[in-house]
Amino acid sequence: MIRWFCTLVVGGVLSAFTALLLTGRYINDGEVLFRVTQGHGLHVGDLFVLAGWAVAMAALFLLARAPAEVRSS
Repeated sequence: MIRWFCTLVVGGVLSAFTALLLTGRYINDGEVLFRVTQGHGLHVGDLFVLAGWAVAMAALFLLARAPAEVRSS
């Protein structure tokens, strides 16, 4: 149970940081691929952020699903 709670916490923080990166401005934004509003859109650089988020979430899910270690006495 604690493993899934920790997974949700880490996934939530990771998703919040990803949202901050997607809504902010940074040096390598790249060209706009899809315009959402006048001042915001999906940039080429955002694709790397989304890819990193997807890989990290998949790794976190696999880590949470891994069987618990069996301790030998």
